[in-house]
Amino acid sequence: MLYVLGTILLLVIVFGPNIWVRYVLTKHHRHLPGMPGTGAELALHLIKQYKLEGVELIKGEADQNFYRPSDNTVSLSPEIYDGKSLSAIAVAAHEIGHAIQFNRQEPVSFLRDKYLGKAHFIQKCGVYILMALPLVAGVLHVPHAIGLHFVIGLLTLLSSVLMYAAVLPEEWDASFNKALPILDAGDFVPKEYLPAIRQVLTACALTYVAAALADVLRLWRWLILLR
Repeated sequence: MLYVLGTILLLVIVFGPNIWVRYVLTKHHRHLPGMPGTGAELALHLIKQYKLEGVELIKGEADQNFYRPSDNTVSLSPEIYDGKSLSAIAVAAHEIGHAIQFNRQEPVSFLRDKYLGKAHFIQKCGVYILMALPLVAGVLHVPHAIGLHFVIGLLTLLSSVLMYAAVLPEEWDASFNKALPILDAGDFVPKEYLPAIRQVLTACALTYVAAALADVLRLWRWLILLR
């Protein structure tokens, strides 16, 4: 019974945040005719208002909502770019929040470059080690290879999650120190929708960590492959 409860708790911890993030974004994705503009129109307005020289807005692929410092580009997915929903407005403001951070050279804007590259490097190293370990173990007759796989996989995933968690202050700042004051003070969102906007901005801030936690699924894939 304890094993079952522990498994359920682990699954909730791993997949709960990602499911919640997707649920919130979908819940507030409904088109609202009363909205003053689309996500793209809001983004362009904020780029001009905050004098973000050189910031380019593009329509990305599905689910491609991000700010890329390397070329000063804000990408909004079609449903956000053309959408007149609470999710569209909040996500657009969040990504412009990142552009404001970077163009002001705020210390919080350097967290992504500092930690995300390390997270990707750790993930790649972990995958390569997991791929090579069966061959090495077979050649060297290493006992308990499956247990070693589990430990390496777990450490890889936990390290990656911690790296993503280190970026959380940057995401939180983009949502609640940049986007929310903009939306609260302007005429972009009717006041009655602000509680829902807060929900969406929280989901935006937690996206990286939620996705990293969901990557724990990779560990189970490796274990199934080993079996």
